[in-house]
Amino acid sequence: MPTIIGHHDVKDKDHWLASPKREEVFGPLGITNIRTFVNPENPTQVAVMMDVPDVDALMAAMQNDVMGEAMAYDGVLPETLVILVEAKP
Repeated sequence: MPTIIGHHDVKDKDHWLASPKREEVFGPLGITNIRTFVNPENPTQVAVMMDVPDVDALMAAMQNDVMGEAMAYDGVLPETLVILVEAKP
């Protein structure tokens, strides 16, 4: 199961950290072990790391309205989103 890192900017770090939306949108995809990170020098830069059983399903979900609404609720600036997939040699 690959690990995915998604990093992006947010409007309000505290709101983003407290949000239930990650579990709500990623849970049904079977995504587990969700961890959050904050840049201590610039707290508007954040990241999530998670174990993803189906990367294609995640990428498809990233295009739907539910994910867009969750990102808007969380204050994510979508134009800053970068998704990295664990590389397996």
